[in-house]
Amino acid sequence: MKRCPTCQRTFSDESLSFCTEDGTPLSPVQDDEITRVTTDRRDEEWKAPPYQPPPNSAQVPPRQAKGVPWVVVIIIALVLGVVVGVIALALLVPRLANRQREASRSAANTNVAPNPTPSVTEAPSNANSNQAHEVSQPPSDKDQVLGALTAIENDWTIANINADKGKLDVILADDFVGSGPDGRVLGKVEYIDTIQRDTSIEKWEFEDLQLTLRGERATLTGKVRYMGGDAQQLLDFVDRFVWRDGRWQATSSEVKLVK
Repeated sequence: MKRCPTCQRTFSDESLSFCTEDGTPLSPVQDDEITRVTTDRRDEEWKAPPYQPPPNSAQVPPRQAKGVPWVVVIIIALVLGVVVGVIALALLVPRLANRQREASRSAANTNVAPNPTPSVTEAPSNANSNQAHEVSQPPSDKDQVLGALTAIENDWTIANINADKGKLDVILADDFVGSGPDGRVLGKVEYIDTIQRDTSIEKWEFEDLQLTLRGERATLTGKVRYMGGDAQQLLDFVDRFVWRDGRWQATSSEVKLVK
């Protein structure tokens, strides 16, 4: 074995005379030096791995916030809730309006209508025409029935004064029989055919109304005072009604002049 005195490299090839690195002539190496050099080379060959510092936590890229998808979901849910609410309101508002109108009509039918004047060309609606036809059982509340029959009496009076034959055909039952102050007895057809307009009556009032209610039969008694100009006329009447086809219909009427 030979060694370069300049770079201290050793060469095992005995044929080499000069250092392959710097060209310095090689010199032979003693046996004890060979052992030491071999040991030194092994020490040099083993090297500890280079120190690597732990990764800096500040350099780790931040994770994406997990809350972002939930924010999107919440926004979508709110938008859908608003859309559903608008649709629900669009469907419910017309129904509520219809129910309110029906309730107003029902309340108006149960109240006693004020005495109208003959100059009114269109008679106010009465409870008789607004009651539901599908109701099979007659009403049993006396106050309600009294209000309904009083409204019919008002419509009946207006129809007599204006000779409204169409209105009379609705109010009177087909088997109606009536007698007037002159004592004449007329059926429904004769009553409607002979009715004539009376322009002398300006207003009227009902007095002492009394109701007798027995199931589907009702009797209303009282007085009606006709007024026109300086003249007045007071009549006693007994009108009988029957609950038929879901409404009250007049079956008979007796009218007498009070002197």
